[in-house]
Amino acid sequence: MIARMLFGADPYRNMRRLQDEVSRLEFPAVNAFVNQDGVIITAELPGVRSEDLDILIHRDSVTLSGERQAEAEDARRGYHRRERRQGRFVRTVSLPFLVDPNNVGANLINGLLTLGLPRAEEDKPKRIHVNASKEARHG
Repeated sequence: MIARMLFGADPYRNMRRLQDEVSRLEFPAVNAFVNQDGVIITAELPGVRSEDLDILIHRDSVTLSGERQAEAEDARRGYHRRERRQGRFVRTVSLPFLVDPNNVGANLINGLLTLGLPRAEEDKPKRIHVNASKEARHG
């Protein structure tokens, strides 16, 4: 009752709003889909050209870095609100397992980067075959 009087109907609303603002500062926005064979990462990179993008794979992490150039006409505009960042960016994503860097696929189409990151063979779980004897041995 007191919390409602002090903070309104939802005392966590301001914390969620702050979390949303902080999350918006992370560029690029990334989704990672995982299965036992690998990871597919999609990253929103509007305005980033493939030649301005670097992808570094090291063990169980991937780092996206690059630069989003300002459009020539942006310099002539007076902004009321400006939320789309420009300039250099770096974003590192930790992965749940080691990646085979020799078989990574990357496509940048219409501002959406898609990375196919296969799990390294040496990091995949191995099934162990158990031999059974017909006679049970008791010690």
